[in-house]
Amino acid sequence: MVKYLVGIDVGGTFTDFVSYNKDSKIIEVWKNPSTPKDPNDGILNGLGKFNQPSDVENIRLGTTIATNAILERKGASVGYITTKGFKDVPFIQRGNRRGHYDITWVKPKPLAKRRHCFEVQERILSDGSIETPLDEIALREIAQEIKNSNEIEAVAVNFLFSYVSPVHERQAKQILESELPNIPISISYDVLPKWKEYERASTTIADAYVKPIVSKQMETIRERFRENGITDHVAIIKSNGGEMTIDSAGNTPIQMTVSGPTGGVIAGKQIAALCGVDHLVTFDMGGTSTDCSTVVEGHESFTTDFDIEFGIPIQIPMIDIRTIGAGGGSIAWIDKGGMLRVGPESAGAEPGPACYGNGGVRPAVTDANVVLGRISPENFLGGDMSLDKEAAFSAVKSVADQLGRGVEDTALAIVQIANNNMVGALRSVLVERGLDPRDFTLLAFGGAGPLHANDLMTDAGIPSGIIPNYPGQFSAFGFIMTDARVDVQRTVQMTSKAFDSNRATETLVELIESGKTELEAQGYNKNIEIYRSVEARYLGQNYELEVPINFDVFDESTTQEMCQSFHAQHKARFGFNIPGESIDVITIKATVVSVTEKPELAKITNGEGSFPKEKNRRSVIFEDGTHETPVFSRKDLMSGHRIIGPAIIEEAASVTVIRPNSNLKVDQYGNLLIGKVAEE
Repeated sequence: MVKYLVGIDVGGTFTDFVSYNKDSKIIEVWKNPSTPKDPNDGILNGLGKFNQPSDVENIRLGTTIATNAILERKGASVGYITTKGFKDVPFIQRGNRRGHYDITWVKPKPLAKRRHCFEVQERILSDGSIETPLDEIALREIAQEIKNSNEIEAVAVNFLFSYVSPVHERQAKQILESELPNIPISISYDVLPKWKEYERASTTIADAYVKPIVSKQMETIRERFRENGITDHVAIIKSNGGEMTIDSAGNTPIQMTVSGPTGGVIAGKQIAALCGVDHLVTFDMGGTSTDCSTVVEGHESFTTDFDIEFGIPIQIPMIDIRTIGAGGGSIAWIDKGGMLRVGPESAGAEPGPACYGNGGVRPAVTDANVVLGRISPENFLGGDMSLDKEAAFSAVKSVADQLGRGVEDTALAIVQIANNNMVGALRSVLVERGLDPRDFTLLAFGGAGPLHANDLMTDAGIPSGIIPNYPGQFSAFGFIMTDARVDVQRTVQMTSKAFDSNRATETLVELIESGKTELEAQGYNKNIEIYRSVEARYLGQNYELEVPINFDVFDESTTQEMCQSFHAQHKARFGFNIPGESIDVITIKATVVSVTEKPELAKITNGEGSFPKEKNRRSVIFEDGTHETPVFSRKDLMSGHRIIGPAIIEEAASVTVIRPNSNLKVDQYGNLLIGKVAEE
């Protein structure tokens, strides 16, 4: 019986599908319109491609349910319970500002209302000892007040120093579950057992904020799948690129916050290994935003420093992806000084760029690419959608007239400004981290990524580029390549000069066992790999560096090894170190991975020595003028084919633009190699 592994990426406009046939080794990709009222309809419509539901052996699903609920402020009404005297922490927030000199800026509102915040008498000290026992009577009174309010739909509990000892939070959870059996409870020790009370409070509140919505959605997904005969393993993609069960997603929904974009980084990691690339920067350009990340020596970049909205931190382990508001739908406009600007406002899916013919009249980046001849109006989305070239020309002309410039020159300026914006995103993940762009290869995907990749290589000083197969469904492709992964962490807060080796060792062992147990609960107990690290800083600093370690036992030798690694990493990151200074070891972290079976990617037909067949030619405008440019269909390209730009490569979900005199080579798997990597 044929069995398929399926990756599904639920987007706002389209739901992307990638299937891998385990028998034939064939990968297929397709898109289906999303159904915002009930995303499950779009998922099941797309799965209708299979003859029998039982053919689907494994589904990995990426969804924006949690993200959208927070961004759109459509989550649950949260009751927040904390230590007496500290209920204003979520409202005081931090002293930093979005704009240093912007006196009109107002702090974002927390995800909980102040009238729904409660205090209870209890106190655990920094060493874990109990100074004041939890006032159970007062807590039960709070529970009754929550029940009688008829407003609160979820509860978040965050006590001081609970990351050292969770005894009071667990005690509170038991009481609240007995008093409020129909209301979900989130405690900070389960969500983020880490120091800094505001970040912990914000993350726990966010978990409670989305829990009723996500739990309901997960129950619906399970039921709808069961009704349609899909009963085998269904997993939800986490923000760290791993997966979790539907039950786990309902219990800790905050882990899904940046589910979708992680797929592209995971797939990029596999492509880097396939192409022998050590340093990769991923570039995912869609309609409204662009996501960038890095893969260095085979490893993704991870972070817990993330704001869902400026000033609203969510500190869960996640792949470090930087996002800017620049995409194919970014609108060009004239500012008060008469200067041309692009974005961050987007045309969105409705009405979309003017060329979509849905009533849009303002010029977007996509309109500029149509005017420049880089996108064929007859071949958009593989011919499934026709574009209105005249509408695109008219929209760009409305801006060109204000500037007193020609339409083509203005379209070229729009693309160049959009490229400059995206170069800023690339620099934020490279130069700002002390990484040299000349050491990297740009992996471009998303519907609009291949259009701009070659330009960005030039503008950002990146010598090589790769356009992978299935760029329009690349995140869904990454889902079928992912491993099962659990990240666990705990604050220990000790200095190198008074380091408690026994406590550190005990914490690390507990974390590793916790990670293994969680994986086993998901059905994974084979091919286990364990990665360990600490977060540390020099005494007096305010931010930590993550330092990998490769041992399970802290003793005099391994502790010294850890300190030396920190000094070396600090110098690499900031250009200096202080070898004699005390080091604060703040957090111990462990990652437990079950390496799953990966799809075997098929090689394409060898066409070494032959020249690819041209589809047609058309006029395309570049910085140095207009060129009669050959157009190729990607499905006609074979391994070993070489092209010297200018050239256009069209496929169903994207278009690749090759600049004049740039080199392109097709590798044995069908990836398009551009620049230096194509010359090797």
